[in-house]
Amino acid sequence: MGISKIHGFGLIAQEFIPKGTVTWKLVPGFDRLFTEEELQSFPPSVQAQVHHYGHYDPELNRYVLCSDDARFTNHANEPTELSYGDYSVAARDIQPGEEITCDYGDFAHRFGEG
Repeated sequence: MGISKIHGFGLIAQEFIPKGTVTWKLVPGFDRLFTEEELQSFPPSVQAQVHHYGHYDPELNRYVLCSDDARFTNHANEPTELSYGDYSVAARDIQPGEEITCDYGDFAHRFGEG
């Protein structure tokens, strides 16, 4: 994690990451999974935290809140990683010091947007 040129904090590569490398994988028990009912039972501030830093996975039928720094991944129209539900891979070679990004549009429909 570091200062982002896009917005606030971002996820910054510390080493070379070749195209196709898994950059994130869901780890149940470490990453938090919530049903809609569980999420609705939380105070509004906690719900907002999950919506801001998490995403909804329709295959799991759960909201996913990453417990690692992946939650700081910012949006880019040409992202450096591609998300496939419970894992992400480098869309191209990522250089040290480069920000790791994803396309938020891949997740917008999961929160009933777009």
